[in-house]
Amino acid sequence: MTEAEVAGARERHGELDKAALLDAYRTMRTIRDFEERLHTEFATGEIPGFVHLYAGEEAIAAGFMAHLDGDDYVASTHRGHGHSIAKGCDVKGMMLEIYGKDGGICRGKGGSMHIADLDKGMLGANGIVGGGPPLVCGVGLSAKVRGTDQVAISFTGDGGANQGTVFESMNLASAWDLPVIFVIENNGYAEATAQAFSSKGIDIAKRADGFSMPGVVVDGHDFFAVHEAAGEAIRRAREGGGPSLIECKVNRYYGHFEGDAQTYRADNEVENIRKEKDCLMLFRQRVTSAGLIEESELDKIDEEVKNLIDEAVKEAKEAPEPTPDKLLTDVYVSY
Repeated sequence: MTEAEVAGARERHGELDKAALLDAYRTMRTIRDFEERLHTEFATGEIPGFVHLYAGEEAIAAGFMAHLDGDDYVASTHRGHGHSIAKGCDVKGMMLEIYGKDGGICRGKGGSMHIADLDKGMLGANGIVGGGPPLVCGVGLSAKVRGTDQVAISFTGDGGANQGTVFESMNLASAWDLPVIFVIENNGYAEATAQAFSSKGIDIAKRADGFSMPGVVVDGHDFFAVHEAAGEAIRRAREGGGPSLIECKVNRYYGHFEGDAQTYRADNEVENIRKEKDCLMLFRQRVTSAGLIEESELDKIDEEVKNLIDEAVKEAKEAPEPTPDKLLTDVYVSY
């Protein structure tokens, strides 16, 4: 894209016209169906390694990525499928990667926890808890030194928020006024530990005060609330206003990892959340009741996404595995 095209695209990101709303719904539906299908397929034993599902948190990824362009960057977590899809990573390539196949985004060498696509601005999912914030500080410094208006966003869980890397990164970003947004996806549990057992205080966002940056709490089930908060923080960062901390309070539908019995959760906890706070349900209710989008238009997206996921799984199962001669390729970068 030319500089004028990039500038125009960024100006349009603040608007939620019908096309933007349909794109947001498609993103959330794609993430949900991708994760729900992985939940089913993982039980067959055909998928190697660990899988951590993002279902229930789709509004966060969709709300933030709606404001980003291809030259902006994000750093994800071990629960990274949603961020990857929302940032534009190829769904079929991701499915191949998770199945450990040669045609995957990382040639089948990374799997679920290490999906990355630098061409799309995805620095990677990360098996290191709290590993993303230092990476986006590097991106932010690069943008500031080169004089671009790029931004970088790190996503971290409530458990990861207690890591020293996160505090150090927030301090650095604040001291250097870096165009960085720190997003805490607070789904209530660090693995199997409720937040109240591991940290004092109600809002993680209040920690922003210690680093002289804005701290905002937002309902992570509400796409529109996330989109608004994200837009303000990203605009501020692009204009040289420095970093922000946004805590999205949300719930995950599945265990910390596939196979987690979730004995630490209350009876019917997830069922009640699905009935009352599901982000896709809330989105549909809002846009259809306001007369912005017809139910049939959303139903059409549902069908298209279902077909896409079916194709992705079929192709992944049929694809060849990496051959031994590729074991040491893609290990080092040539400068």
